[in-house]
Amino acid sequence: MREFLRSLQAKYMLIILIAISLIQIGYLFIAIFVMGIAKNMDNQNFSEDITNPDAIEGKWHEEANDLQHISEEQIIQHFAKWKKSYPEASMFWVDENGVLAEQMDVKEELPYDWTPSFTAKFIKERYGGDPFTVIAFIGKDETNGFIVLEITRKSFQPPLQTVYDQYGTILLIGMILIILLFITVSFLFFRSIRKRLLQLQEAMAIRDVDGLPIQIDVKKMDEIGQLEKTFNEMVLELRESKQREQEEEQLRRELIANLSHDLRTPLTKLRAQTYSLGRETLTQQGKQAVKALETSIVDTDRLIDNLMSYTLLMASKYKLDRKEIDVVRYVRESLASWYHLFEKEEFDIEVELHPFKNNKWKIDPIWLGRIIDNLLQNVLRHAKNGKYIGVKTESTDEYDAFVFIDRGKGMKNESIERGVGIGLSIVDMMVKGMKLDWDIESSEKGTTIKIKRYR
Repeated sequence: MREFLRSLQAKYMLIILIAISLIQIGYLFIAIFVMGIAKNMDNQNFSEDITNPDAIEGKWHEEANDLQHISEEQIIQHFAKWKKSYPEASMFWVDENGVLAEQMDVKEELPYDWTPSFTAKFIKERYGGDPFTVIAFIGKDETNGFIVLEITRKSFQPPLQTVYDQYGTILLIGMILIILLFITVSFLFFRSIRKRLLQLQEAMAIRDVDGLPIQIDVKKMDEIGQLEKTFNEMVLELRESKQREQEEEQLRRELIANLSHDLRTPLTKLRAQTYSLGRETLTQQGKQAVKALETSIVDTDRLIDNLMSYTLLMASKYKLDRKEIDVVRYVRESLASWYHLFEKEEFDIEVELHPFKNNKWKIDPIWLGRIIDNLLQNVLRHAKNGKYIGVKTESTDEYDAFVFIDRGKGMKNESIERGVGIGLSIVDMMVKGMKLDWDIESSEKGTTIKIKRYR
């Protein structure tokens, strides 16, 4: 139950209940207000039904017939009596001579002399129109003139309708304000939710030095708070997993380093024994076996060396010492040490090293030498059937590059040799470590590798 009360659903349901309660209270207040005013209006008017024009007309004729001793003062008293009951009424008296003798609250300008034709026209215009008009002769003798009562038909409306006409706009504005209050509170509620979700999104995007997300402060235990709590648990699990991975990686590196060191000792002994066997008098078949054994020992030693280098690079313990050197000259000198090996395998060698616009590259010469050695070893081991090695320079508006070309069967085809994967992985890490780039294009017609430096 406590968790439900803390939830966003419970909070929004509370907002809805408050809004419904305010609307109901508003309707109740309006009903009491309207009924009170209507009752007050009923108390202020005649005891008979004042909304009935026929009753008003009958009463006006009746009281006009009862008037005796017609005088200006008596007419004024009669008008004042009706004015108390009908504050919005207007009245006037035309005497027996057709002269406008008295008037009270008449809005329009009336003529002073009333001819029979004008009187007939006035009666015709007022009949059934607005304002409601009653014309009655004074006393029992029609020669005393007539009195006129005019009331706007709006006065005949029921009290509730009158109240609505007077206060309807205010009541409507009040209801609109209640609705706007509900909308505003809902907007603020959902804006708060959106703000917390955006903060959670931003926090998820932040990473620490290990590349892992950081934990979030959980301030509320609603649905978003539960999400933040789950996210923190996930971050904790990731940290524990990262720590286990680092421990396992460290153990693996130590194992590889120890294994590489331990394997070099028997390889050294095998190389010495092979050298001793080579000096003995052997048959042609024995000599070929010793040669194959020497080749296997060299390949195994190279693989161990690559494995050790790869492990050091992964652990960021392979020292990088960048210097500004003449790369064209350095590559030419590095290639010179490989000539006899390629000639021994009867390779066609094609070298076209032209100066760049700027031969000075800031790199680690040992790393660059290792890259060249790995690439040339791969050609000797995996592209022997092509019997071709080409090394040249290439310059464009974007970069300068060294290009290594062979005519083997391509990297997608299997080779009788192994270890190309780790050798190229070392090349990739060293190239990127020196802020260079490289491309590989391989097909059944050969492989082209470019070592690039962008201008």
